[in-house]
Parts: sequence; C-alpha cells; structure tokens
Amino acid sequence: MLRQYPEAAIYAGGTDLLVRMRKGICDPSALICLERMDCLKGVREEGDQIFIGACTSHTALLADPIVQRSFPVLAAAISRLGSPHIRNMGTIGGNIVTASPAGDTLPPLYILGAAVEIMSMDKTRRLSLADFIRGPGHTDLKPGEILAGVWIKKDQPYNIFSLEKVGQRKALAISIASLAALLRVSGEGIIEEARLAWGSVGPTVTVSKEAESFLAGKRPEPGALGEAARIAMDAVSPIDDVRASKSYRRLVSGNLVLRLGASVDGNSPQPAWLPPAD
Repeated sequence: MLRQYPEAAIYAGGTDLLVRMRKGICDPSALICLERMDCLKGVREEGDQIFIGACTSHTALLADPIVQRSFPVLAAAISRLGSPHIRNMGTIGGNIVTASPAGDTLPPLYILGAAVEIMSMDKTRRLSLADFIRGPGHTDLKPGEILAGVWIKKDQPYNIFSLEKVGQRKALAISIASLAALLRVSGEGIIEEARLAWGSVGPTVTVSKEAESFLAGKRPEPGALGEAARIAMDAVSPIDDVRASKSYRRLVSGNLVLRLGASVDGNSPQPAWLPPAD
C-alpha cells in the first residue's frame, strides 16, 4: 500500500492525526491504518531486551505485567496520559512519532535507553530514540518506513524512580513541564547513578549529563538537590506559549529536581521555590 500511496498518512489510534485534520493542519491524500497489524502489538521478552510493538495501546501497556515490573517509570507516565478513551485508542508508537516536546512517554523512554525499530518494505533498522527524534514533529522516518516498535533493556540498574508532571490541572492536561528520573541509591543512602530527562522544556526531551554527574556520590539532600536543580535550569530551553511562560517552565524544571528527595525518603520536606535564574 505504501508503494501505491506514498503520500499517505500512516496511523494506528489516530488520536493526534484526526485532531490535526479537523483543525486543517494537515490534509493527507490517503490514510493507511495499522491498527489491525497484530505483529506490531504486544510486549515480549527476547534475551536481555523487551520489545514493545508500536501499535500497542496505552491501556494495554498499563495492564501488562512485564511493563509494570520492569519499567514502572513508563507505566507511571502512561497512567497520567490523557483520559481513559485516549489511552484506549492511543498507542506508544503514535506518541513517539508525533515527536511532541510534551509527549508523556518520551522522558521515561529516554532514561530507559530505548531504541526504536524502523521497518520498510526492504529492511529494518534500529537507532536510539534520542537520534530518532530530530525536533518538534520531526523524526528520522524516511519515505516508505514505519515505526515497528521499541526495544528496552530488561534489567535496569536502578532501584528508585520518580515521575512528575505539571499541567494546568491534574488530569487531561498537556504537560507544562515534566521530569522522569531513575536513581540507583546505595544502602547508605548515596546516589550511585542518576538518569534525568525533562519534557516540555525544550524542542526535544532535555537531558543534563552535568546534573546527573553532579548527583553521583551525593546524598539526596537539599544542598545537593538544590545545586542539581540550578544546573538543570541552565540546561533547559523552554518557550512561552498558551500554557505557560518560559520563566515559569524554567522554575518548575528546577523544582522537580528538588522533589527527588521525597522519592528517596518519603519524609523529605516539600521543595521550596528556587529564585529565577539570571
């Protein structure tokens, strides 16, 4: 069908495409639906990797025991994505190829080291999610290619996760800023390794290697978290839009780092607001 209709819009759930069509943002000459391709659905283990089919719905992922057990940070993000009917129709592949800076699954997938599998009529190829997403609404998909699914390493060396999403309301909200975090914390309470990824505060998911490196070897206490928060505020590149100003997004991106203390120790105090960055 792709040979016959090379300009067709490819979709599965259509939760984003149909909205764009109604708004007149796009007007594809043909539509190709992948929703009934069972080979692009489901979660399976292969060696030390787990494959998630691109057409797997968010609801199916939430119910999957492999996802719940191996990737709780991803499950937490999906649980806050849209409404039940959006989760029923929407797919993880759609959330990825839309390449929205506010895509709920993207920060967790980044810190999990996800790679995407791309399929064409002639071959398949695989590349990291970070290399696949080029910018807002832009990916490395070539003409005649579709996203087949996502590969994630099964055994993640982290024992604490955090998923924070800030919107204009608690539910049915597009993210103003979000932070997905994975921490490996020793029995003595020392952060041995940290993976951090912010959503909605840059053209793509923002990763700060400097903040991650700074936290390594430190306790998740106010002083260390405060400095890591300032590093993060320098790393993000938010914009002004109808949901929030860039200055507010920058503040929130830092404060989400402060909340990591509560993830490690439930008795940690709530974060205080950081002063605006110069």
